[in-house]
Amino acid sequence: MVKVGVVLSGCGVFDGAEVHESVLTLLALDSAGAEAVCAAPDVEQMHVIDHSSGEETGETRNVLVESARIARGEILELSRLGAADVDAVIFPGGFGAAKNLCDFAVSGAECTVNPDVARLVGEMLAAEKPIAAVCIAPAMLAAVLRDAGLEGELTIGNDAATAGTLEAMGARHLACPVDEFRVDETHRIVTSPAYMLAGGIAELARGIERTVGELLRLAG
Repeated sequence: MVKVGVVLSGCGVFDGAEVHESVLTLLALDSAGAEAVCAAPDVEQMHVIDHSSGEETGETRNVLVESARIARGEILELSRLGAADVDAVIFPGGFGAAKNLCDFAVSGAECTVNPDVARLVGEMLAAEKPIAAVCIAPAMLAAVLRDAGLEGELTIGNDAATAGTLEAMGARHLACPVDEFRVDETHRIVTSPAYMLAGGIAELARGIERTVGELLRLAG
């Protein structure tokens, strides 16, 4: 059975992992007969958002603890997950990918990446094992590739401003419809727009299912 690391960034679109994207990723993996291994960094969130108002609450929450809500408690601290443990890795989106896995949300092209996220992506690249990222998560991959002196081909859909920031980081942005994906054949990276473009959960599901299918194809 193919084992796929699913790296979460909290729980909730505005300050963590996007719940629909995360659950649909887990569903697509299970439907395809793959084993999901959920993981998250054991760090504090950048901030906590009240999702009913969009306002910061002033609370502090832990990314690993919040991610465990989506994983139904079955989750690893990211420091314990390496390329030797899985055949592929996927990063769902949500603002947590740009706030907790890296700080793209506030630093843009100058963003830095959580050390365990950077380590895992680096190990996967070195082992030539496939990586997928959806929604805004490709921005984190662009930063890792930039720091490694590599030029990746990535998509976040068709938002010109965000695409321009990724290109300022050294990536080549490829426009992509919501229900499709793009593949960087050199680095074995699959990316798809997800809720960067999706108008509803059905559109989202089609894109994620196809992205997961390609990831598993690359994983063999």
